[in-house]
Amino acid sequence: MDQTPIEAPTSAVTAGLTPMMAQYFEIKAVNPGYLLFYRMGDFYELFFEDAEIASAALGIVLTKRGKHLGEDIGMCGVPIHAANDYLNKLIKLGHRVAICEQVEDPAEAKKRGSKSVVKRDVVRLVTPGTLTEDDHLDARSANYLAALAMVRHGDTDFALAWADISTGETFVADLSAERLADELARIGPAELLLTDQTRQALVERHLFAPAWAEIAASLAPEIADSEAAAEVLRRTFSSDVFDPSILSRAGRAAFGSLVGYVAQSQKGRSAPLRAPVLQASDAVMAIDAATRSSLEILITQRGQAKGSLRQSIDLTVTAPGARLLANRLAAPLRDGRAINDRLDAVARLVDDSLLRARLRTSLKAAPDLARALSRLSLERGGPRDLAAIGKSVAAALALSEDLATQPDLTPVLNRLCTTLAAAPRGLASELALALDDELPLLGRDGGFVRTGYDATLDEERALGSETRAVVAALQARLMDETDVRSLKIKHNGVLGYFVEVPASHGQKLLEAPHREIFIHRQTLANAMRFTTTELAELEGRIAKANDAALAIETRIFTALRDAVLERTGELQGLADALAELDVTAALAEVSATRFYCRPQVDDSLAFAIVGGRHPVVEQMVRAEGQSFVANDADLSGSEALGGGKLWLVTGPNMGGKSTFLRQNALIAILAQMGCFVPAESAHIGVVDRLFSRVGASDDIAHGRSTFMVEMVETAAILNRATRYSLVVLDEIGRGTATFDGLSIAWASVEALHETTGCRALFATHFHELTSLAKTLSRVANVTMKVREWEGEVVFLHEVGPGAADRSYGIQVARLAGLPAPVIQRARQVLDVLEQRSAGTASSKDKASVLDDLPLFAHHPAPAPKSQDPIHEALDAVRPDDMTPKQAIETLYELKKLRDDARRR
Repeated sequence: MDQTPIEAPTSAVTAGLTPMMAQYFEIKAVNPGYLLFYRMGDFYELFFEDAEIASAALGIVLTKRGKHLGEDIGMCGVPIHAANDYLNKLIKLGHRVAICEQVEDPAEAKKRGSKSVVKRDVVRLVTPGTLTEDDHLDARSANYLAALAMVRHGDTDFALAWADISTGETFVADLSAERLADELARIGPAELLLTDQTRQALVERHLFAPAWAEIAASLAPEIADSEAAAEVLRRTFSSDVFDPSILSRAGRAAFGSLVGYVAQSQKGRSAPLRAPVLQASDAVMAIDAATRSSLEILITQRGQAKGSLRQSIDLTVTAPGARLLANRLAAPLRDGRAINDRLDAVARLVDDSLLRARLRTSLKAAPDLARALSRLSLERGGPRDLAAIGKSVAAALALSEDLATQPDLTPVLNRLCTTLAAAPRGLASELALALDDELPLLGRDGGFVRTGYDATLDEERALGSETRAVVAALQARLMDETDVRSLKIKHNGVLGYFVEVPASHGQKLLEAPHREIFIHRQTLANAMRFTTTELAELEGRIAKANDAALAIETRIFTALRDAVLERTGELQGLADALAELDVTAALAEVSATRFYCRPQVDDSLAFAIVGGRHPVVEQMVRAEGQSFVANDADLSGSEALGGGKLWLVTGPNMGGKSTFLRQNALIAILAQMGCFVPAESAHIGVVDRLFSRVGASDDIAHGRSTFMVEMVETAAILNRATRYSLVVLDEIGRGTATFDGLSIAWASVEALHETTGCRALFATHFHELTSLAKTLSRVANVTMKVREWEGEVVFLHEVGPGAADRSYGIQVARLAGLPAPVIQRARQVLDVLEQRSAGTASSKDKASVLDDLPLFAHHPAPAPKSQDPIHEALDAVRPDDMTPKQAIETLYELKKLRDDARRR
């Protein structure tokens, strides 16, 4: 997204250009770095380098339009009616677009002279972080714009402000350098604003993550100045809503520059930004970027939603509910009281399935109120957005009435009920009366006001769309008044509408009293034609009826929109309440239908899980008709003991270690975000920081090998974990030489036990580490159980006390499909090493033993052993597909095969 500004030619260079192209350069000059969508009739045209970029990105034809400085002017365009699709693609590719519209009627331009061009101006700057339309956004995910500011003194180095323009939510947090990457990983902004000076400082301190380059946008230093930013905030927010002085200097710079950037991008339209929520560093569980990736909380490591924790438990029925769920998963709470308040609300709905079902049904009728409100505020909303707000308000009132009848509501549900009950009933009624059932996307299309809402509008519509009925009614009245049954009202292109009567009746209309009404127009051989003042007025009104009807509808839309925007704060609070109720009901649904238990959450060092299950893997296993093997985990400790327990987990690959490690970390996240957990019981002391290092990855593009990445992540854990943290580590030290890796793993276990004192799961294939349980009081050995049967290894996926004596790596390699000669050779080498390991003290001796092994030779894989006929016949049996008669016949065949075998 970091685009090099495309410089516009100077005024000297523009000499000799057509007025239209001169206007283009003038507008382009004040919008560097943006692709300029330049309105020309029914198309947005792009020129020069913009055209080349857009042509390649959109796959559209690059043409030419005249010459500039002797070179052809590249041009391409997109039709207005399809512009949103093209714009969406450009934004997803990281481009920024300036929308330039015609801001005057072409007829006005002609009055200034034949060579005058229509006035144009940029009406909106479209960037990845400032999107509001449903076409451009994922309805179930937030779209954050973030701004980063830095100060060079004090305890805090940075401040981060972020906002979702589509909902108006804003946040500010003061950050230390070490938390910066973690916080940005949690937020996942679509666009990051910072000055070049801040960026350079981050690079110098090795804090600028390579991935940020794709979303970074430069801010002018004067915009990010704390004093200038504070002035922007004072102009944007009234003093009774928000006082900028409560922010730190860096916080004012970050939030003010964000608000200023939003105002600039919207070109005078007011985004409904709320007062910021100040986020304290100790309010939520700290989860670093590596841990988020390892645990696949919101997306998998492949970048997909399917297979993530979020996708597995997301049973919300509204888009705002889904966004709030994702926010809670990304930032579990650390306040035990707040966690239990959430759990109380979930428990209340778990216990009342009928209430839960009714609430979820009513919530389905509530559209996305917050985003509809934002579009209306930015003057990009339409009738459907008004209807969405009316339906949401009506749904809120229905929900409040249902909740109000329930006894024993928890504090959270009581608060939500109060907020929902305060929804503006009158506004919902007015919107329901005004808006038709079928609505156009845009107000300019008309036809969205319900018949009967406005009498004048109904009359204009009748003239415009029911002309025949109106004319027929007038004709019938004139027939009655004149007593001329052959009177007709007709129309042609010359006279327009006229009254025609046979010549024999014409004289009657020329005499009193009718001559006061009828005005003679034309005499034919057999007929006479007249008009009336009423008919002339009717003709004029019919000609203008559609325009008049649209003007009335536009006034009605504006009045309804203004009525909605007057209640912006109230409606935003209502949107929050609807989303929170949806999340609470969804978590209750998950908990009830999947047999999750309520965790006991307190401020202790407890971590006792009975029958724990992996919330994602369990769903996948059950979908295949299998059952998940539950396991216990007890890492509980106390201050008196010096901290929590550390379990050394050994066992074979494919035995389920990684699943066991991750499930306990995910259980902690679910508990602290306010959800029941997949277990028979759970007692969890609040985890302040969660660290998970499971699996291998590299960062070759930036010079980091797999082992280097492993060590960087391990260093972060050892330096930042506290006694109240939960640490999950897998295979530390396996990326280097055996003795080096064993030494690092050994020292890491001792550091976690002696220095940090945290609750930890440490999986390893270094079986030598299990001896630490004899010297470190809080270390315990557990292993993944396996069974061997007829030379085969059966993975039981059960955790039990003890230590594994081997890793069964060769068996796993065979299952993976390694050639039989390779497996045979591996067994040969392993047997020699195991036989001599006890008596061989040095690596030199081990090497000499291996030197005595016969050379590797490829041999064809041995032919499979022949199976006896009875077992072959049994393998072919499919009991579920057999009739009783076939089953009896098969039994007799098997008996015959047995008898034949005995005779042989």
